[in-house]
Amino acid sequence: MRKVYVVQLSKQEREQLEELVKRGKLEKGRRPSALKLTRARILLKADQAEGAPAYTDASISEALDVSPKTVFNIRQKWVELGLEQALERRPQQTPSRQPKLDGKAEAKLIACSCGPAPEGRSKWTLRLLSDKAVELGLVDSLSHETVRQTLKKTSSSLG
Repeated sequence: MRKVYVVQLSKQEREQLEELVKRGKLEKGRRPSALKLTRARILLKADQAEGAPAYTDASISEALDVSPKTVFNIRQKWVELGLEQALERRPQQTPSRQPKLDGKAEAKLIACSCGPAPEGRSKWTLRLLSDKAVELGLVDSLSHETVRQTLKKTSSSLG
């Protein structure tokens, strides 16, 4: 089967990838992720330039323990988007979920946690605060875990 996306690395790209795999470091001195190293190895093995290995997708996937579809996708990214985009993970376009609490609701929740505890209680609990947020109409429903994360994010405590 003829390859649609043919990888032909320039000498400079090949040297950059070999350096990345060999040293395991980037220019900034940080270690690259395992994903980035695997993608670099895929491109090096898929290189069809003169004197390059030009492995098949099946042999690359077997050697690097990835699926043949992954090899195809990396080759496609290299052809369509270039080297840097082929190595990096694509950023998420939109968050999976919208946050339950906006800035104003968070501020009210924190203010509530700093205030006096409800009658009959010595201090606020996460569950009491989540119930209070619903009672105040800040949200329709709120888990105690969201309250915990909000308080942690702002360095507030219930103690």
